[in-house]
This record gives sequence, structure tokens and C-alpha cells, in this order.
Amino acid sequence: MRKLSFHAEPRSFDIAATALSDETDAERTLAEYEGRWVLLNFWATWCAPCRHEMPSLDRLEAALGGDDFAVVPVATGRNPLQGIERFFAETDLEHLPILRDPGQQIAREMGVLGLPVTVILDPQGREIARLTGDAEWDSDSAKAIVTALIDAQ
Repeated sequence: MRKLSFHAEPRSFDIAATALSDETDAERTLAEYEGRWVLLNFWATWCAPCRHEMPSLDRLEAALGGDDFAVVPVATGRNPLQGIERFFAETDLEHLPILRDPGQQIAREMGVLGLPVTVILDPQGREIARLTGDAEWDSDSAKAIVTALIDAQ
């Protein structure tokens, strides 16, 4: 978790104004997660580090996800739904939602320049930390950070 950088001040982001698509093409927003800590992960099916990281995100969601915390992966850019579903099946991802940002609107608004990028949002939807590159999100140190955030709420 050495690459995880906490900001001196939270960065505001309009979580209600940005639309995502789910696996049924229904419109969703990050406002659905308001009131919870969110580990927002930008990824793509063609990104090798993303593919390596996703199973650890699934295990983190299984271990700590609930009323106070959620892992929210967002496939940004060109990621066909069939490719995402195949990837989820091949890697046995069971606990993560399928959300897409095909026009990269959210990625652009949040200044995501490469993949993967993981952003931690506080319960008000403000960015408090960012990690560029892949990480082992189910490691003891990552779980300790998430648990400390949840407990401080």
C-alpha cells in the first residue's frame, strides 16, 4: 500500500451527475453508494495489471463489503459487455458489480490518465486517497486501512 496517497483535503466530485451503465444497460450513479466508504477502481479488460488486481478486489468486497463499505469497479473505455462477463466468469468474480463508463466521462472528470487507478471516496462522495497501479487489495495492510476508515466514521 506504499503507492496509496491520502490527500491533505478531500476532493469534491459530483457523484450524482455522472452516469454509469450496468450489465443490463440501466443507468446507475455513484450516488447509490452515498453514506458508505467506496473503493472506486477504474479498470479495463485489456489491462494486464487490472486483470491481476481484480480477484483481490473481489476478495476485499467479500470480506468487508456491506452497509459501511463497497468495492466499486468501473470498466472504463472500450470494454464490451461480453468481454467483461467472460472475464468475471474466468476469474470467478462473484461479489463485484458490473459497471461501465464507456465514454470515459467519470474517468476524465476524475483525472484518470492510466489504468488501473483506485480512488477512495468518503461517505460524502469526496475523494480522500488515490493509488495508481495495481495492488493486493485483500492484503492485511489494505484491510487494516479500510477497517480504520470504517471505524473512524
